[in-house]
Amino acid sequence: IRRPPRSTQGVSSAASDVYKRQMELGLFLMPLHRPDSFHADTYDQDLNLMEVADDLGYTESWIGEHFTMPWENMPSPELFVARALGVTSRMKFGIGVSLLHMHHPAHVALRIAQLDHLARGRLYFGIGSGSGTEWNKEIFGVDTAREDIHSQMMEAVSVIQQFWAGKPFHHKGTFYDTGIPEPKGDTLFDYHMIPFQKPHPPIAVAGSSPSSGTLSVVGEKGWIPMSTCFLHEMHLPSHRDVVVKGASKANLESPRSKWRISREIYVAENGEEARKEALEGPMGQFFQDYWIPLLGSGGGLEGLKLDPNMATEKITPEYMLENVWIVGDPDECANRLRKLHGDVGGFGTLLALCHDWGDMTPKWHRSLELLSKEVLPALSDLD
Repeated sequence: IRRPPRSTQGVSSAASDVYKRQMELGLFLMPLHRPDSFHADTYDQDLNLMEVADDLGYTESWIGEHFTMPWENMPSPELFVARALGVTSRMKFGIGVSLLHMHHPAHVALRIAQLDHLARGRLYFGIGSGSGTEWNKEIFGVDTAREDIHSQMMEAVSVIQQFWAGKPFHHKGTFYDTGIPEPKGDTLFDYHMIPFQKPHPPIAVAGSSPSSGTLSVVGEKGWIPMSTCFLHEMHLPSHRDVVVKGASKANLESPRSKWRISREIYVAENGEEARKEALEGPMGQFFQDYWIPLLGSGGGLEGLKLDPNMATEKITPEYMLENVWIVGDPDECANRLRKLHGDVGGFGTLLALCHDWGDMTPKWHRSLELLSKEVLPALSDLD
């Protein structure tokens, strides 16, 4: 098992999140697996992917949190990250995202701080309010359709940051009544779990709709903005505009190097083969069997439309291949990414969405290799 290199205690999160001069590569692991897959095998498969990507120079992986979605079997991304730290040596990991309304902020503060120590700073903390299911409501008693769910997220993260400061406080708000009590002179009990990074792991929030209002808060707070792959690239500049506007309110800079953009990508030596394998393989299959039923009825596919008036039924795997996915040979993919980079004015890290490729896993790993060793070098002039 690989061990992460030792570093000085208490790394500054600002120093660890270096402003990049060139685009970097990362992964976004929902994860995606067929519901009839055996969980233990899927985790081994995903851990192997982390090791492969780390060897190829991918700088980060974001791990989703899902409680009652059999296709995305990751109720605790923290547990997966703790295990993945042992099979990687350089890659950072992001919680993508922690659904704060499903947890008490004190518990989140404690376990993320502990994980930050286990990671020796190789950790990002993504947060979200998320859209839930009736299953979540029935199991946890949390109604994620409430209008004030975003307010609860913001109150929770504020409380978490107070816990991370490690000083006594009492918070009595709309949703939480908690805090760190004053010391009582008893050395056996005290709050002690502050993060490895100072003041805490970098915080990230994802936007999934055009002109996402959530990203305004990201700009105001100086957090990391992320743009989901379920959004046509023509909407991405609106994300940047919202972040910059929010940052200007707080008189903060908003370097493009912090911006993460997630896309579905597949590269092969031959462009026609790449398109065939993407369409007939898990990219096409998962979109048809999972994403359309999951997102189609709730408006989640609207951001993928070239024309807002087009029928949702026209958003098919073939449409995605033609208009949204980045698929082809290395030159074709490099050209697509160059255009994307120019259209949005630059960004820091490209996050490739991960699928369960089954028997085609060697081709998926080869795609990651081509993306790292041929596509990215062709874009080395982009800042």
